[in-house]
Amino acid sequence: AIDPDALYPFDHPLYILYSSGTTGVPKCIVHRAGGLLVKHLVEQQLHCDIRPGDRVFYFTTCGWMMWNWLASALASGATIVLYDGSPFHPDRDVMWDLAEQERVTLFGTSAKFLDASLKGAAHPAASHDLSELRTICSTGSPLSVEGFEFVYEKIKSDVHLASISGGTDLCGSLVLGDPTRPVYAGQIQGPALGVAVDVWDAQGRSLKDDPQERGELVCTMAFPSMPLGFWDDPTGDRYNAAYFERFEGVWAQGDFASWTDHGGIVIHGRSDATLNAGGVRIGTAEIYRQVDQLPQVQESLAVGQAWDDDTRIVLFVRLMQGQTLTEELVGEIKIRLRDNCSPRHVPSRLVAVDDLPRTRSGKLAELAVADVINGRVVRNSEALANPESLLLFENLAELSS
Repeated sequence: AIDPDALYPFDHPLYILYSSGTTGVPKCIVHRAGGLLVKHLVEQQLHCDIRPGDRVFYFTTCGWMMWNWLASALASGATIVLYDGSPFHPDRDVMWDLAEQERVTLFGTSAKFLDASLKGAAHPAASHDLSELRTICSTGSPLSVEGFEFVYEKIKSDVHLASISGGTDLCGSLVLGDPTRPVYAGQIQGPALGVAVDVWDAQGRSLKDDPQERGELVCTMAFPSMPLGFWDDPTGDRYNAAYFERFEGVWAQGDFASWTDHGGIVIHGRSDATLNAGGVRIGTAEIYRQVDQLPQVQESLAVGQAWDDDTRIVLFVRLMQGQTLTEELVGEIKIRLRDNCSPRHVPSRLVAVDDLPRTRSGKLAELAVADVINGRVVRNSEALANPESLLLFENLAELSS
């Protein structure tokens, strides 16, 4: 039990967070008290401009690290706004009703919510008073260029849109917004203060002078919210294998990323889910940015299938109600990917499915699908919210030739 009158060391264990399980069995991550609070205060006060008296909202479940991040806003003298329920029930405006009613100053959500709002033709700026709103944060997956444009055209033209990326591993962000710099559509503005972020190629060479060249997102020095370790890992072997095995002594986040000409960052997907077709590394987020913008598509999932001594891209699409995967739609998807990405991004097979597996925190489980279609044992079925959906990917005739 915690004694409220006792003094505890700066690095006293604070809580255990469980990773989402997208890359295997969830990790039991033990976080430190002092370092985590410092990290959150820096992100919230300096990167997100949270001030005393502000009203901060983040749409999150208690099982996602953004809940812990949100709770820390109390340390800045802000009021936190909580919501329990669907973000689209009873209608598409329920979140904006809340933002107007509670005079929310920071509205935190996911890229999926913004993309869904765009497809649903939402226009909060025309129906709601969002004059108190200064910052919109988006995380969970990369926000598309169209998502950025939607925010500024349909929600608020003078808001600071902060696309952020980090993880449960550090209970915070590695790259995020900067209220003192311009926002460029499709880009995260830059590294977090106090975090030595870089993008490295396979040989450990920095790609900062090679914008657009893709590599691993790394941290080259220690940062305040590095975990104390994993629960029940007395030797630290599992902890070191998770983050420091890729580059000795350097934290590898597991994201496939690139610098931009503006000093920002683009996340192209998880590096362990990166597709390697014909020897070219392709981030799955690059495919989703294009395909998920089509009005017929609710969401998509891309994986690699071993085929003829190489890997071919298979794209699964979950369509909007009433839509079917016609030859015309297949052609539209392929043309969009070829024109806006490259011929290498065009999938060899397109398959419509009724559901896609996701973790309990709502993230698509690409590796689980890859395991099924490649005949491997699924490594993280216990972490899935809907493991029964994996049956949809077994013995598909479309993938047998």
